[in-house]
Amino acid sequence: MRKRTLATAASIALAAAVAGGGVAVAGGDDGEASVTGAQADAATAAALDATRGGTANAVELDSENGATWEVEVTMPSGKTVDVRLDEDYEVVIIEDDAEDAEDAEDS
Repeated sequence: MRKRTLATAASIALAAAVAGGGVAVAGGDDGEASVTGAQADAATAAALDATRGGTANAVELDSENGATWEVEVTMPSGKTVDVRLDEDYEVVIIEDDAEDAEDAEDS
């Protein structure tokens, strides 16, 4: 009986997460996790608004500079920036993408 109750509770929790538009996380090569879902869409919209356009390449959970979200944006000029946002999707900082800067130094 107890196993059935636990299995039912786990099924309900899974269904609630799926129905609630939970955040999906997928591991990347660099150890950072890409995020999809409604919250990632909100972070993307906030980042593109802050940069006044561009193309969002990736959305990740973040903890640098007090941020919750990091959105990598390629500007129309080709420059790539990281937009860090708090849990309310307010800009914490916009900075040059570290990987982009490292590639420029290697050239």
